[in-house]
Amino acid sequence: MSSQSNSAPVLPAAPLPQTNSFRITGMTCAGCAAGLQRALEADPQIRSASVSIVSGVARVSTTLSADEVIARIRQRGFDGSQELSETAASGTALRQRSAETLWKRRAFIGLSLWLPLELLHWSAAGLHWHPQWMPLLMAAGSGLVLLTTGPGFLKSAWQALLNRTANMDTLIALGAGTAWLSSALILALNLNQPTWFGEAAGLLAIVSLGHWLEATVSSRAGSAVRDLLSMQPETVRVVSVDGTESTAPLAEVQPGHHIRIRPGDRVPIDGTVLEGLSDLDESIITGESLPVLRGPGDHVVAGSVNTTGQLLVAAVVAGNDTTVARIARLVEQAQTSRAPVQRMADLIAAVFVPTVLVIALLTLVGWILTGDFAGGLAAAVSVLIISCPCALGLATPMAVMAGTGAASRRGILIRSAEALERAGRSSEIIFDKTGTLTGGHPELIRLQVLPGFDSPDVLRMAAAVEIFSEHPAAHAVVQAARTQRLTWGQATQFQAFPGIGVEALVDGKRVRIERDAQASSRILIDNVPAALMELQDTLRPDAAAAVAALQKMGVHVRMLSGDRPRAAAAIADAAGIAAADVTADASPQQKLEILRNSPANTIMVGDGLNDAAALTAAPVGIAIGCGTGAALEAASVIVPGNRLLAIPDFLQIARDTLRVIRQNLFLAFFYNGLAIPLAALGMLGQHGPLIAAFAMALSDLAVVGNALRLKRRLDRRPIR
Repeated sequence: MSSQSNSAPVLPAAPLPQTNSFRITGMTCAGCAAGLQRALEADPQIRSASVSIVSGVARVSTTLSADEVIARIRQRGFDGSQELSETAASGTALRQRSAETLWKRRAFIGLSLWLPLELLHWSAAGLHWHPQWMPLLMAAGSGLVLLTTGPGFLKSAWQALLNRTANMDTLIALGAGTAWLSSALILALNLNQPTWFGEAAGLLAIVSLGHWLEATVSSRAGSAVRDLLSMQPETVRVVSVDGTESTAPLAEVQPGHHIRIRPGDRVPIDGTVLEGLSDLDESIITGESLPVLRGPGDHVVAGSVNTTGQLLVAAVVAGNDTTVARIARLVEQAQTSRAPVQRMADLIAAVFVPTVLVIALLTLVGWILTGDFAGGLAAAVSVLIISCPCALGLATPMAVMAGTGAASRRGILIRSAEALERAGRSSEIIFDKTGTLTGGHPELIRLQVLPGFDSPDVLRMAAAVEIFSEHPAAHAVVQAARTQRLTWGQATQFQAFPGIGVEALVDGKRVRIERDAQASSRILIDNVPAALMELQDTLRPDAAAAVAALQKMGVHVRMLSGDRPRAAAAIADAAGIAAADVTADASPQQKLEILRNSPANTIMVGDGLNDAAALTAAPVGIAIGCGTGAALEAASVIVPGNRLLAIPDFLQIARDTLRVIRQNLFLAFFYNGLAIPLAALGMLGQHGPLIAAFAMALSDLAVVGNALRLKRRLDRRPIR
């Protein structure tokens, strides 16, 4: 008889969403990006999507394959290709240059054809010279502008129509097409009505000029990624086993390759010095321009400048995964993400174009009912043109690009636009103590051995356990044992209890080191108290200055510590933090609860393994750059490890960026709120479409120019 299992069949685990970047082609306006993002997010198999018109990149988190995502992008009338991480940053620069060249060509052709025709037409009207061939010349010239400059707008508008939506190009195509076709009809029927051939051509020429200037300014505002990538050479000097040197592309370097770095060279790869001694400028990471001495055994970072000696370095990462490359990817990720404040603009943009189409139609009907068809047509076309929501779509991403770029030049890495916006709204910041406000290198200043135990023996056994721990206190115990030249055997059955202590089996005895109410920690051997340890850490050199700078900005500064109240109070007093704002004896779980109950947009700053959960729970988590990998992965912002003053710098950048976002949104809303009624009521006159084209282009430039102003101001601000 065969046995039969009653257990349920084991189902395969559901695939986890993967986040990939896709280069999008065919987008011509912010409405295109917003529409594509809405379409992707509506797909039940896509967890999240972010599409940026500025970078031309879509970041999609989904269980779908890359080909399936691209198929969905093509269904919306665009094209896409998966972008590998190592080419993402350069892809943005390439797209920006391509867009700049395209719009420059369209603007040059459009203006070259339209300006002579318009000057001739106005001159003839001023001289009361009305030859019969003038309307035909205007029709032919403006038609040529439509054929050479208009296809980009018309194609985009047609694709939007096929997808049952509308975008900015819909308004441009309708405005220019309506002006030209109605003028052609008036000319064909020989009606005694004004024509708008010049306005139709001028609209396309001026909008193209505005887009060219916008693309040029955008390229400057987004230069941070290109600047970062320029900080590592494209080729390296590889030293083979027999000592010969050869030049190879950086992308081909693998861990273990030996690289020769001569004086004046930039360090091309993260690695360990094998030979040589030299001063390196590591300001790309630390923000500190003073060179530091590096020799055998020291770690060097890609992008640093070798100032004096010659170094032989063993690569520890692949050539496409250097610190510079990772920083560039983080910067682009932040620049392509969407801030929460932009959601309001996206919601408005989603209904804006259809609303404008209705307003334009009602304007035309209303003027026709008054008996003025020509005035109604001019007013309706003006409404279509002047209300293009491009400025609304650019308001936030341009400011975010400027802010994140300025931060990256100071060694401050921001993972998302959301973190930047939240920080800009923050008024409270909580510091962890050990390794954050302090140097994270405590010393064992007192070992009180209890009766019945031997001091060297207790310290030796404690070191055998602590050598497995990454906590700074553990390092202090091990260093104290080494200073006394003690030796110890291999501990077994090591266990760590976050926020409590560690234990292991040493020489057959159960040794436990845990928090204590009377000292920094206590040592138990076979559950019997053996000794009390007192540790002391020192304040970072710029901690007090950083706290003072934050308080001057109106930020409420608090401190969390797992240490005893006496030790925590001493550090807080030295840093300038009020005793009422100090929480001592805090376990990792208590830190989590404190963060969860803190005001919205509170910032948490930490570095250690015990801070990772709190950094994740905080609205904005800041990890100092010398912290552990767990904290760096959990944080939304990373600042240079030796510069706490980078934190008030980051907060000021965030506040300035949020202020510019608000200014840009106000400009966009105020412009459209004022311009649409003026156009609908015919207050722009017969030349309304042309005036509208100028006004629309100027609104875009006002928003982009404001972001560029932010970039210049931030770049000029000295690094603290």
